Amino acid sequence: MHNDIHVDQILDCKGLACPMPIVKTKKAMELLKAGQVIEVQATDKGSLADIRSWAKNTGHQYLGTAMENEILKHYLRKSFPNETNEQSKFAKTISNEELALKIQAIMNVKVLDVREPAEYAFHRIPGALSIPLGELESRMHELNPNEQIFVVCRSGTRSDLACKLLSEKGFQSVNNVVPGMSEWSGPLENNEMSTRRG
Repeated sequence: MHNDIHVDQILDCKGLACPMPIVKTKKAMELLKAGQVIEVQATDKGSLADIRSWAKNTGHQYLGTAMENEILKHYLRKSFPNETNEQSKFAKTISNEELALKIQAIMNVKVLDVREPAEYAFHRIPGALSIPLGELESRMHELNPNEQIFVVCRSGTRSDLACKLLSEKGFQSVNNVVPGMSEWSGPLENNEMSTRRG
């Protein structure tokens, strides 16, 4: 899975015991730009719980962990300051539950995932098309302006911006999926396997 993930920085914390991986991650994260992804390499098994809870407390996004030759590779994404802002501005929204029902009913629902490639690699809605928000304007030709499109991100913020952009460019039927992947409980897949959650 990790071979498909684009990372902006690799941080070597191998051989370090708690709390050093977190101390080094915190410093490295401060230097990253919002939206960038860091891979933290650690050998301390306790680093998994530490990194997860640190990300949760700081609002940065824990993407997942891959194990390779006894080395834990933790993937984190630096959040944008406005990503915790729950205000949705695009008029047409659809709930996670409504989208899950549509996917069950119709096989060819068009889901556009505007998160970063690393987020998409770890978990996504099966069949979702990945176009990160930053690339959307240059890749709009990959989408049909007359098709109904359901736009998803982690919390509904980036998808809100994507919906506005598509709408301004003449897309007829775009819907912002809220709250998005942070609370998605429908079918999931990642680069290693497909899973279906309850």
